[in-house]
Amino acid sequence: MIAEVIVDITNDQVDKVFDYIALFDTVPGQRVNVPFGKRIIEGYVLRLKESSDLAPKLLKSIISAKDDYPVILPEFLAITPQMIKLFHLRNIDCMRLYIPAQLRSGRAKPLYIRYVTPSADFNPDEMLLSVRKNATKLQSLISNLIIGESYPQAELNKKYGANNVQKLIDVGALVQTTVNKLRAPKVIERQDKKVTLTQAQQSVVDGILSQRERVHLLFGVTGSGKTEVYMHIIDAVLKEGKTAILLVPEIGLTPQVLSTFMARFGEEVAILHSGLSNGERFDEWQRLRTGLAHIAIGARSAIFAPLKDLGVIILDEEHDPSYKAESNPRYTTHEVAILRGQYNHCPVIFGSATPSLESFTKAKNGEYILHSLPNRANSKAMPVIKIVNMCDEVRSGNTSIFSRDLLEELDKCILEKNQAMLFLNRRGFSSYMICRECGYVAKCQDCDVSLVYHKEDNELKCHYCHRRYKMLDACPKCGSTYLRMGAIGTQKVVEELRQHFPDVTILRMDFDTTKNKNDLNNLLETFGKTRPCILVGTQMIAKGHDFPNVTLVGIVNADMGLHFSDFRAPERTFQLITQVAGRAGRADKEGRVILQTYTPRNYVYHFASNYDYLGFYKKEINLREVTAFPPFTKIIRVLVVSPDQMEAHSATKRMFDEFVTYKKQLPGEVLYCKAMASPVSRVENRFRYQIILRFKLEHQQEILDKIYQIVAQDSHQKCSVFVETNPSNMS
Repeated sequence: MIAEVIVDITNDQVDKVFDYIALFDTVPGQRVNVPFGKRIIEGYVLRLKESSDLAPKLLKSIISAKDDYPVILPEFLAITPQMIKLFHLRNIDCMRLYIPAQLRSGRAKPLYIRYVTPSADFNPDEMLLSVRKNATKLQSLISNLIIGESYPQAELNKKYGANNVQKLIDVGALVQTTVNKLRAPKVIERQDKKVTLTQAQQSVVDGILSQRERVHLLFGVTGSGKTEVYMHIIDAVLKEGKTAILLVPEIGLTPQVLSTFMARFGEEVAILHSGLSNGERFDEWQRLRTGLAHIAIGARSAIFAPLKDLGVIILDEEHDPSYKAESNPRYTTHEVAILRGQYNHCPVIFGSATPSLESFTKAKNGEYILHSLPNRANSKAMPVIKIVNMCDEVRSGNTSIFSRDLLEELDKCILEKNQAMLFLNRRGFSSYMICRECGYVAKCQDCDVSLVYHKEDNELKCHYCHRRYKMLDACPKCGSTYLRMGAIGTQKVVEELRQHFPDVTILRMDFDTTKNKNDLNNLLETFGKTRPCILVGTQMIAKGHDFPNVTLVGIVNADMGLHFSDFRAPERTFQLITQVAGRAGRADKEGRVILQTYTPRNYVYHFASNYDYLGFYKKEINLREVTAFPPFTKIIRVLVVSPDQMEAHSATKRMFDEFVTYKKQLPGEVLYCKAMASPVSRVENRFRYQIILRFKLEHQQEILDKIYQIVAQDSHQKCSVFVETNPSNMS
């Protein structure tokens, strides 16, 4: 039998199928060790066949199997050609997506615990007669053993001594067994709420289950009960013997989502995300692969959960840019979900209170089926959003980061022993440090970005390469001690709040406070139990969280993301405001939102304050059509990265010249083609240049193929070249 194998090497020259002789039983999807040149490396069996086109003397044999089971599902092998075509990936890129990195690297293996159990004829009284009187630990061990009980051997060794335990094993008094111990992530415990669906929710459930081979867009306001809809659909497919995937965009959402689903479905649920330990992630993946769990919950990578017979795939908060992988291998979760849905003939559900313009356009055009939940499930009104003009605050003498309205509402919230959330999408204490004398700005030595001051550590940090620097006492350029902080971050907000409310618990939720394992769980658990309490956070607090006692949301600086030179800036600002405002008043208590801005007349705030997504969509989609931006065109970013600036510049120029030549062959089709240094021109001492192309959709596949062809011709070892389609981050 001949096995077609993909070897685990990321090189375009060897990204092809190699034939090997299979001398033992092997199956497609299995990991194997194969000879390759002078090395023995890992490979993946794609398929088996009776014969090879190569001469028998040229064929080598598979040396051994790395596992006694296939690590890659037949489904993944079947959709690989489509993955390669859609995302221009290599075969090995796809194989690596399908299995945990911990499995490939050997960083995670099954955890086996050795237990000992008293044998059936164990008689402690008889054994004690033969034990020396001064062997007190052995006597205690024999006396405390109970027939029928199993004990972890390591614990008995520690308590009574390993020699004593081994003596009882040697004489047959204790019988050893080895058990595979599954490592499980910590879960916030909560009670399952028995909910009867509203008529609108039931209509959505029925509509989705009646059209299973379609893609559905669930457009429901915050608090409309989308999660309950998801759970009822998942419950229906589980009863049919099928499985389910639920994706959330942020790791920050998984603790609450997981606890909600665990309360309903128990051990059926497994979680997959990068916040787990290597062992936990490996064991959760194994539970899904072996059928011990039937529901996978996680962030983007959980779309590759090894579940068979999928009955539904759900992307919650589908508008979030984190669903697009921006490092290799690059892929879009939406499209992978659709591929898996087609293979399994199951519904794919994209859910959001603020769908992306691209998804909503597809729903309006009939490509997706649109379902709406326009009201909150508890029939309560959406929280009132009050827009505060911070220019007026400054003119009246208030130079604080908090408006008087926000402080008054915080006082009221605390007096009523409720909870508040303050949103600011910038972590740290201040975003930069500048010298007032000469204008020097502290920057990272390895990246072309300003350093952010973190007061708790009294350090300057780079948010790109995470390098740390000592705090400056004086300007290194002119020696001046007149240093000024830049724009504020979450640490500064917390410090100011503590001056106003010294007796109130104030928590902070951002990347810096949730770096360690279980930090996030502990923080959310503390916030849920503490009243009154104020939670300050970045976009991690904006989506998915459901705390019944949150009655106030403050948006400290709504303008922060609005004035970026990115065509998606208005859309993202509208989405963030709507999402974070939706955290207030989710139960019986009325919610209030204070939105602080220096540009109160901007159309985004007008639509956001009225929760008018349809009005915003109509205006924004018209702007996109007039200016020829997605979804009416496609944007491609070719990013060139190299430690040698001249090499990066030269490679960019060569490709750009070819793109310009090709553009002339399609007059009117390519609307924009420019080469430039990337906005962040250096990261980790690697220089970055980019080419931006924007073109019409009529000949998009032909243009895309040409772009990849030009890039492939210019790829070499001194430069890394990446192609991004409609990138969500242009920096």
